[in-house]
Amino acid sequence: MASTLAIISSNKIDQRFALLRATRRKALVCYVTSGYPSEDQCLELLRGLETEGADIIEIGVPFSDPIADGPVIQDSSQKALAAGMTLEKTLDIVSRADLTVPVVLFTYLNPLLAAGPDVLERASAAGVDGILLTDLPVGADPDREKWLGDSDLAFIRLVAPTTPVDRMREIALNGSGFVYLISRLGVTGAQSSLASDLRETSDRLRSATDLPICVGFGISNGEQARAAASAADGVVVGSALVKAAGESIDKALSLTRSLRTALDS
Repeated sequence: MASTLAIISSNKIDQRFALLRATRRKALVCYVTSGYPSEDQCLELLRGLETEGADIIEIGVPFSDPIADGPVIQDSSQKALAAGMTLEKTLDIVSRADLTVPVVLFTYLNPLLAAGPDVLERASAAGVDGILLTDLPVGADPDREKWLGDSDLAFIRLVAPTTPVDRMREIALNGSGFVYLISRLGVTGAQSSLASDLRETSDRLRSATDLPICVGFGISNGEQARAAASAADGVVVGSALVKAAGESIDKALSLTRSLRTALDS
Protein backbone atom coordinates (compact mmCIF):
# COMPACT_ATOMS: atom_id res chain seq x y z
CA MET A 1 0.00 0.00 0.00
CA ALA A 2 1.25 3.47 -0.80
CA SER A 3 0.31 7.00 0.17
CA THR A 4 1.10 8.40 -3.25
CA LEU A 5 -1.00 7.98 -6.36
CA ALA A 6 0.69 6.09 -9.14
CA ILE A 7 1.33 8.08 -12.29
CA ILE A 8 -0.63 5.46 -14.15
CA SER A 9 -3.21 3.52 -12.16
CA SER A 10 -5.78 1.00 -13.22
CA ASN A 11 -8.04 1.90 -10.32
CA LYS A 12 -10.97 4.06 -11.40
CA ILE A 13 -10.84 6.12 -8.21
CA ASP A 14 -7.25 7.18 -8.91
CA GLN A 15 -8.21 7.91 -12.51
CA ARG A 16 -11.17 10.01 -11.44
CA PHE A 17 -9.11 12.17 -9.12
CA ALA A 18 -6.45 12.61 -11.81
CA LEU A 19 -9.17 13.87 -14.15
CA LEU A 20 -10.57 16.18 -11.47
CA ARG A 21 -7.13 17.66 -10.83
CA ALA A 22 -6.57 18.18 -14.54
CA THR A 23 -9.90 20.01 -14.89
CA ARG A 24 -9.58 21.83 -11.55
CA ARG A 25 -12.85 20.46 -10.23
CA LYS A 26 -13.92 19.06 -6.87
CA ALA A 27 -15.20 15.54 -6.31
CA LEU A 28 -18.84 14.91 -5.50
CA VAL A 29 -19.11 11.62 -3.61
CA CYS A 30 -22.71 10.47 -3.18
CA TYR A 31 -23.84 7.86 -0.66
CA VAL A 32 -26.86 5.60 -1.10
CA THR A 33 -28.19 2.78 1.05
CA SER A 34 -28.38 -0.42 -0.95
CA GLY A 35 -31.96 -1.48 -1.63
CA TYR A 36 -33.50 1.79 -0.46
CA PRO A 37 -36.19 2.96 -1.01
CA SER A 38 -36.59 -0.31 -2.96
CA GLU A 39 -34.27 -2.40 -5.08
CA ASP A 40 -35.61 -1.00 -8.34
CA GLN A 41 -35.56 2.57 -7.04
CA CYS A 42 -32.00 2.09 -5.81
CA LEU A 43 -30.97 1.10 -9.32
CA GLU A 44 -32.73 4.16 -10.71
CA LEU A 45 -31.00 6.35 -8.14
CA LEU A 46 -27.53 4.96 -8.86
CA ARG A 47 -27.85 5.57 -12.59
CA GLY A 48 -29.37 9.00 -12.00
CA LEU A 49 -26.55 10.06 -9.69
CA GLU A 50 -24.04 9.28 -12.39
CA THR A 51 -26.04 11.30 -14.93
CA GLU A 52 -26.36 14.27 -12.58
CA GLY A 53 -22.66 14.56 -11.91
CA ALA A 54 -21.56 12.26 -9.09
CA ASP A 55 -17.84 11.51 -9.38
CA ILE A 56 -17.88 8.55 -6.99
CA ILE A 57 -20.82 6.63 -5.54
CA GLU A 58 -20.71 4.96 -2.14
CA ILE A 59 -23.22 2.16 -1.73
CA GLY A 60 -23.87 1.23 1.87
CA VAL A 61 -24.56 -2.37 2.84
CA PRO A 62 -27.45 -2.37 5.34
CA PHE A 63 -26.35 -3.59 8.76
CA SER A 64 -28.35 -4.32 11.91
CA ASP A 65 -26.00 -2.37 14.22
CA PRO A 66 -24.81 0.70 12.28
CA ILE A 67 -23.03 2.47 15.13
CA ALA A 68 -21.51 5.19 12.91
CA ASP A 69 -24.78 6.13 11.24
CA GLY A 70 -27.35 8.70 12.26
CA PRO A 71 -31.13 8.24 12.30
CA VAL A 72 -31.73 8.81 8.57
CA ILE A 73 -29.30 6.15 7.38
CA GLN A 74 -30.22 3.83 10.25
CA ASP A 75 -33.86 4.01 9.20
CA SER A 76 -33.01 3.36 5.55
CA SER A 77 -30.86 0.40 6.56
CA GLN A 78 -33.59 -1.15 8.68
CA LYS A 79 -36.12 -0.81 5.86
CA ALA A 80 -33.71 -2.30 3.34
CA LEU A 81 -32.92 -5.19 5.68
CA ALA A 82 -36.62 -5.83 6.21
CA ALA A 83 -37.00 -6.04 2.43
CA GLY A 84 -34.27 -8.69 2.28
CA MET A 85 -31.24 -6.66 1.20
CA THR A 86 -27.85 -8.32 1.77
CA LEU A 87 -24.25 -7.81 0.74
CA GLU A 88 -24.67 -10.33 -2.08
CA LYS A 89 -27.73 -8.51 -3.38
CA THR A 90 -25.79 -5.25 -3.08
CA LEU A 91 -23.10 -6.62 -5.39
CA ASP A 92 -25.83 -7.71 -7.79
CA ILE A 93 -27.26 -4.18 -7.79
CA VAL A 94 -23.83 -2.72 -8.54
CA SER A 95 -23.38 -5.18 -11.39
CA ARG A 96 -26.81 -4.40 -12.85
CA ALA A 97 -26.30 -0.65 -12.53
CA ASP A 98 -23.20 -0.96 -14.76
CA LEU A 99 -21.88 2.46 -13.78
CA THR A 100 -18.91 4.19 -15.40
CA VAL A 101 -18.09 6.25 -12.28
CA PRO A 102 -16.16 4.56 -9.46
CA VAL A 103 -18.15 2.68 -6.82
CA VAL A 104 -17.12 2.31 -3.17
CA LEU A 105 -18.62 -0.43 -1.03
CA PHE A 106 -19.43 1.10 2.37
CA THR A 107 -19.82 -1.57 5.03
CA TYR A 108 -19.04 -2.86 8.49
CA LEU A 109 -16.57 -5.70 9.07
CA ASN A 110 -19.03 -8.44 10.12
CA PRO A 111 -21.05 -8.55 6.86
CA LEU A 112 -17.81 -8.59 4.89
CA LEU A 113 -16.33 -11.50 6.84
CA ALA A 114 -19.60 -13.42 6.68
CA ALA A 115 -19.54 -13.15 2.88
CA GLY A 116 -16.50 -15.43 2.58
CA PRO A 117 -12.77 -15.12 1.80
CA ASP A 118 -13.32 -14.34 -1.89
CA VAL A 119 -15.75 -11.48 -1.28
CA LEU A 120 -13.28 -8.82 -2.39
CA GLU A 121 -12.72 -10.56 -5.70
CA ARG A 122 -16.49 -10.92 -6.18
CA ALA A 123 -16.95 -7.25 -5.38
CA SER A 124 -14.33 -6.24 -7.93
CA ALA A 125 -15.95 -8.47 -10.56
CA ALA A 126 -19.32 -6.83 -9.84
CA GLY A 127 -17.93 -3.35 -10.53
CA VAL A 128 -16.78 -2.17 -7.09
CA ASP A 129 -13.60 -0.07 -7.13
CA GLY A 130 -13.04 0.68 -3.44
CA ILE A 131 -14.06 -0.38 0.03
CA LEU A 132 -14.65 1.60 3.21
CA LEU A 133 -15.04 -0.08 6.59
CA THR A 134 -16.30 2.03 9.46
CA ASP A 135 -15.13 -0.28 12.24
CA LEU A 136 -11.56 -1.32 11.37
CA PRO A 137 -9.13 1.24 12.81
CA VAL A 138 -5.51 1.13 11.68
CA GLY A 139 -3.60 -1.45 13.72
CA ALA A 140 -6.71 -3.17 15.08
CA ASP A 141 -6.34 -6.27 12.90
CA PRO A 142 -3.18 -6.25 10.75
CA ASP A 143 -4.08 -9.48 8.94
CA ARG A 144 -7.48 -8.15 7.87
CA GLU A 145 -5.96 -4.83 6.90
CA LYS A 146 -3.37 -6.59 4.74
CA TRP A 147 -6.13 -8.65 3.12
CA LEU A 148 -7.98 -5.47 2.25
CA GLY A 149 -4.91 -3.48 1.27
CA ASP A 150 -3.57 -6.18 -1.03
CA SER A 151 -6.82 -6.51 -2.99
CA ASP A 152 -7.66 -4.78 -6.27
CA LEU A 153 -9.97 -2.42 -4.37
CA ALA A 154 -8.88 0.98 -3.08
CA PHE A 155 -8.93 0.85 0.73
CA ILE A 156 -10.58 4.09 1.86
CA ARG A 157 -9.70 5.10 5.42
CA LEU A 158 -11.53 7.41 7.81
CA VAL A 159 -9.87 10.21 9.77
CA ALA A 160 -11.59 11.94 12.70
CA PRO A 161 -11.12 15.66 13.38
CA THR A 162 -9.40 14.93 16.71
CA THR A 163 -6.75 12.67 15.14
CA PRO A 164 -3.14 13.76 15.81
CA VAL A 165 -0.95 14.38 12.75
CA ASP A 166 1.25 11.32 13.35
CA ARG A 167 -1.83 9.11 13.49
CA MET A 168 -3.22 10.79 10.37
CA ARG A 169 0.00 9.89 8.57
CA GLU A 170 -0.22 6.27 9.75
CA ILE A 171 -3.85 5.99 8.62
CA ALA A 172 -3.13 7.44 5.19
CA LEU A 173 -0.09 5.20 4.67
CA ASN A 174 -2.37 2.21 5.23
CA GLY A 175 -5.02 3.37 2.77
CA SER A 176 -5.50 4.27 -0.87
CA GLY A 177 -7.93 6.00 -3.21
CA PHE A 178 -8.73 8.95 -0.96
CA VAL A 179 -9.00 9.80 2.72
CA TYR A 180 -12.47 10.37 4.14
CA LEU A 181 -12.18 13.25 6.61
CA ILE A 182 -14.99 13.24 9.14
CA SER A 183 -15.94 16.89 9.54
CA ARG A 184 -17.16 16.57 13.13
CA LEU A 185 -17.52 14.07 15.95
CA GLY A 186 -20.67 11.96 16.26
CA VAL A 187 -22.75 10.00 13.78
CA THR A 188 -23.80 10.81 10.24
CA GLY A 189 -26.60 13.31 9.63
CA ALA A 190 -27.34 16.64 8.02
CA GLN A 191 -26.28 19.73 9.99
CA SER A 192 -27.12 23.41 9.75
CA SER A 193 -23.46 24.45 9.63
CA LEU A 194 -19.96 23.07 9.16
CA ALA A 195 -17.38 22.72 11.90
CA SER A 196 -15.57 26.00 12.47
CA ASP A 197 -12.16 24.28 12.51
CA LEU A 198 -12.67 22.24 9.34
CA ARG A 199 -10.00 24.05 7.33
CA GLU A 200 -7.47 23.72 10.14
CA THR A 201 -8.21 19.99 10.39
CA SER A 202 -7.96 19.55 6.63
CA ASP A 203 -4.65 21.42 6.55
CA ARG A 204 -3.25 19.08 9.22
CA LEU A 205 -4.34 16.07 7.20
CA ARG A 206 -2.90 17.60 4.03
CA SER A 207 0.47 17.85 5.75
CA ALA A 208 0.31 14.13 6.50
CA THR A 209 -0.64 12.69 3.09
CA ASP A 210 -0.80 13.41 -0.61
CA LEU A 211 -3.90 11.26 -1.07
CA PRO A 212 -7.01 13.23 -2.07
CA ILE A 213 -9.14 14.39 0.87
CA CYS A 214 -12.94 14.23 0.84
CA VAL A 215 -14.96 15.76 3.67
CA GLY A 216 -18.14 14.12 4.91
CA PHE A 217 -20.66 14.04 7.79
CA GLY A 218 -23.23 16.83 7.89
CA ILE A 219 -23.08 18.28 4.37
CA SER A 220 -26.64 18.79 3.18
CA ASN A 221 -26.75 21.62 0.60
CA GLY A 222 -24.79 23.36 -2.11
CA GLU A 223 -23.51 26.17 0.08
CA GLN A 224 -22.06 23.73 2.62
CA ALA A 225 -20.63 21.55 -0.15
CA ARG A 226 -18.84 24.50 -1.73
CA ALA A 227 -17.45 25.66 1.64
CA ALA A 228 -16.24 22.18 2.59
CA ALA A 229 -14.70 21.57 -0.83
CA SER A 230 -12.69 24.77 -0.55
CA ALA A 231 -10.72 23.03 2.20
CA ALA A 232 -10.44 19.65 0.47
CA ASP A 233 -10.52 17.77 -2.83
CA GLY A 234 -14.17 16.84 -2.59
CA VAL A 235 -17.20 16.25 -0.42
CA VAL A 236 -19.26 13.25 0.63
CA VAL A 237 -23.02 13.69 0.90
CA GLY A 238 -25.04 10.91 2.49
CA SER A 239 -27.90 11.54 4.89
CA ALA A 240 -29.34 14.45 2.90
CA LEU A 241 -29.46 12.32 -0.25
CA VAL A 242 -30.91 9.29 1.55
CA LYS A 243 -33.58 11.47 3.15
CA ALA A 244 -34.44 13.00 -0.23
CA ALA A 245 -34.58 9.56 -1.88
CA GLY A 246 -37.04 8.44 0.78
CA GLU A 247 -39.39 11.16 -0.50
CA SER A 248 -38.71 10.62 -4.21
CA ILE A 249 -35.87 9.72 -6.54
CA ASP A 250 -36.47 12.96 -8.44
CA LYS A 251 -35.90 14.94 -5.25
CA ALA A 252 -32.60 13.15 -4.61
CA LEU A 253 -31.45 13.82 -8.16
CA SER A 254 -32.48 17.46 -7.91
CA LEU A 255 -30.33 17.77 -4.80
CA THR A 256 -27.44 16.13 -6.66
CA ARG A 257 -27.74 18.68 -9.47
CA SER A 258 -27.64 21.53 -6.99
CA LEU A 259 -24.57 20.08 -5.29
CA ARG A 260 -22.79 19.65 -8.61
CA THR A 261 -23.65 23.19 -9.65
CA ALA A 262 -22.38 24.58 -6.35
CA LEU A 263 -19.10 22.68 -6.55
CA ASP A 264 -18.52 23.83 -10.12
CA SER A 265 -19.41 27.47 -9.50
